[in-house]
Amino acid sequence: MTKYVFVTGGVVSSLGKGIAAASLGAILESRGIKITHLKLDPYINVDPGTMSPFQHGEVFVTEDGAETDLDLGHYERFTSVKMSKRNNFTTGQIYESVIKKERRGEYLGKTVQVIPHVTDEIKAHIRLGAEGAEVAIIEVGGTVGDIESLPFLEAIRQMGLEEGRDNACYIHLTLLPYIPTAGELKTKPTQHSVKELREIGIQPDVLLCRTERPVPASEKEKIALFCNVQPEAVIECLDADSIYKIPAMLHNQMLDEIVCHKLHILAKAADLSVWKRLVEALENPERTLNIAFVGKYIDLTESYKSLIEALSHAGMNTRSKVKIHYIDSEEIERAGCRLLDGMDAILVPGGFGRRGTEGKILAIRHARENKIPYLGICLGMQLAVVEYARHVADMEGAHSTEFSQATPYPVIGLITEWQDASGKVEKRDERSDLGGTMRLGGQICQLREGTLAREIYGQPTIVERHRHRYEVNNALLGELEAKGLVVSGRAPGTELCEMIELPRDQHPWFVGCQFHPEFTSSPRLGHPLFTAFVRAAIDYQNRGGRA
Repeated sequence: MTKYVFVTGGVVSSLGKGIAAASLGAILESRGIKITHLKLDPYINVDPGTMSPFQHGEVFVTEDGAETDLDLGHYERFTSVKMSKRNNFTTGQIYESVIKKERRGEYLGKTVQVIPHVTDEIKAHIRLGAEGAEVAIIEVGGTVGDIESLPFLEAIRQMGLEEGRDNACYIHLTLLPYIPTAGELKTKPTQHSVKELREIGIQPDVLLCRTERPVPASEKEKIALFCNVQPEAVIECLDADSIYKIPAMLHNQMLDEIVCHKLHILAKAADLSVWKRLVEALENPERTLNIAFVGKYIDLTESYKSLIEALSHAGMNTRSKVKIHYIDSEEIERAGCRLLDGMDAILVPGGFGRRGTEGKILAIRHARENKIPYLGICLGMQLAVVEYARHVADMEGAHSTEFSQATPYPVIGLITEWQDASGKVEKRDERSDLGGTMRLGGQICQLREGTLAREIYGQPTIVERHRHRYEVNNALLGELEAKGLVVSGRAPGTELCEMIELPRDQHPWFVGCQFHPEFTSSPRLGHPLFTAFVRAAIDYQNRGGRA
């Protein structure tokens, strides 16, 4: 029988429920327990795929092509479990499912209500996602007291009764703010948050107290008394300079022991040696690398969470401190490429929309002409193709049809645009649905023998995750190859361009990929493409910034 750990949050959002849940998963997994993770999002959107990155942050993509909350990325980075569309669902998906059932007559004419129909649907989704695991860690998004979270909280309350209290554990993450003028930590927000949770009918078993100062024993005892938990179950979550220190922090306060005792689980002792090794590498780098991150959402790094972590993983695995310089591509359009002076490598990530694309193209040209290591991901690869077409292949005005329908050289476009028998570029219907219409999830890529890409991966075939609509135009790709562009990876069957690079006699390290390799990077192993990119930056730095 699967046992359940429910993680809720109170007082304010963004306290780190996802990191706490992922860290607990890492500790339990190190004890030999088969775990899985679920994230329940209370917003009405069907998924985050059409949500603004300014509001929601990164959209994480699973192997089976689900667009999910970014916390699923943390779950995959901290554990060996691969997430799927079963591991994340929203209020929108729940109501969509309930309404479809009502339309099919599955409720036999009954009045459809939040209780029991919506809550039953939530419980069914949880149990489906937890199948096969000994322990399922379920994170409920939002904060206690939010009206949209109530059906989820009611569902997990019911599950505590239905599964039995020996099979359910409730962890509540809350805030202990420090008031400088008073010179003390305040426990009232935590008390009120737990009071709100208990009014719903949920008694937490463990309190994780997010704080910037150590919590005195007297304050822990006070919280325990008012919140009806054992003093040892009041665990401080101090602000940390690296998320990879959190598993050890929680283990040292016996969180995993408390959870295993509550759930009556007998397991071997935790082995966190891999996390100690990673933290040691993080804190003792042999060098500092300056990498330019040229994007359009640079004021919200949550938009590139997996990418930033992938660079960190590559740094840990090469004993390097990767210092990321976030550079707004629109600033490059205004101020020029002097903003890239002193960089050891340049990265252009994915993105949507025309804003800032010319600045990215300027950065790509600067990297190509000055032989600075370059990695382009998704749009970053597409714009590298545009730049090469314009300035090397003599295709003046080359562009993507995403940004210019009138371009004379549509080197990037929708597949239907170059497959149209008439040769005419048809404009996409802007009124059509955007959600779930992209090439999503794990896709096979075959790597060309003798290329840098093949050398990096060390194998002929790879699987990487995609999230995009536009592709390199097969009808014009031959002209670009004739001018020297190397297509080092293709999708079997369709022959779509998956990876490009420059010949090594023209550039020491210039690579673009249509997929998102950051989604499969882990701190324990890193990712071959990011590790190779960071090693190229080390070589460039060792040469004194010269090719």
